Amino acid sequence: MSSSDPIRALVSQLSRLPGIGERTATRLVHHLLRQDRALLHALAESLVDVADHVHECPRCCTLTANIGRCSVCEDTRRDDAILCVVATIQDLAAIEATSEFRGRYHVLHGTLSPIDGTRPDDLRLQPLLARLLDDDQGVAEIILATPPSVDGEATALYLKKLLGLHGLKITRIASGVPVGGDLQFADKPTLARAIALRRTI
Repeated sequence: MSSSDPIRALVSQLSRLPGIGERTATRLVHHLLRQDRALLHALAESLVDVADHVHECPRCCTLTANIGRCSVCEDTRRDDAILCVVATIQDLAAIEATSEFRGRYHVLHGTLSPIDGTRPDDLRLQPLLARLLDDDQGVAEIILATPPSVDGEATALYLKKLLGLHGLKITRIASGVPVGGDLQFADKPTLARAIALRRTI
């Protein structure tokens, strides 16, 4: 097939997405081609719309289609004193879905990972430090909500060392046995962490 073949070009583009190889991309393309062409046009318009209008919030680094800051940063009902640092936008969405946190967020867009080559410069650390240097923010506590993985823990330790210089209260989200889970089925690291992070009731 020539390089001008639109099917091959679309397969090539889809293959660049994480978790999608050439075979999966090919199946997706042929599935789309069996649908009403209006669906293809709508999908194309949505992709262009995202490319043209979605950007990082200059304050918390989440993605937004708002002009300027995202809706969370613009919400005056949020508590400016508590800042929750998360690795991904998906983590932010998961915390928001609980309706338990009413503070502010900062998205790192990843975790430190020597294997993957992710270094501190690859994370959104400079905007985070800029927020802390802004006296108008009034941040008193930083919650480190990176994942309880090896990379997530390494990122939390790095942030604790980096942010500890600012004299702020730094906390880490608890982790352990999930609600509704049986102890006998919990893996050793999870159960050990649940014991270590026990609290008074």
